[in-house]
Amino acid sequence: MDSIAKESLLFDFYGQLLTEKKRRVMELYHEEDLSLAEIAEESGISRAAVYDSLKSAERKLAEYEQKLGLVDRFSKSNKAFAEIGRSIDDIEKTHSGDAELKNRLDDIRSIIGELEAE
Repeated sequence: MDSIAKESLLFDFYGQLLTEKKRRVMELYHEEDLSLAEIAEESGISRAAVYDSLKSAERKLAEYEQKLGLVDRFSKSNKAFAEIGRSIDDIEKTHSGDAELKNRLDDIRSIIGELEAE
């Protein structure tokens, strides 16, 4: 996973645990794609202060992930769901004439879809 995607996931999972100031800097930088100078101008603080706030927020998010591991579990779950989906496709290909098996596999896909939506 690239660093931008990881930061975005960390922010999605743990952003509400940041102070309002740090959360706003993260939103402007990562979600709205503003430069440090643009954030500084909008916030009325120096570019260095924005940089410090951003790096502090990123460290905090990394600490939360290290302690709680929610993003890692989320990523592993998504990989497992994809692997299960591929396995279901393979089973359907090798047993294409079995209607009962197809219904059971459709039920499994439905359960996975519900889990992914949560």
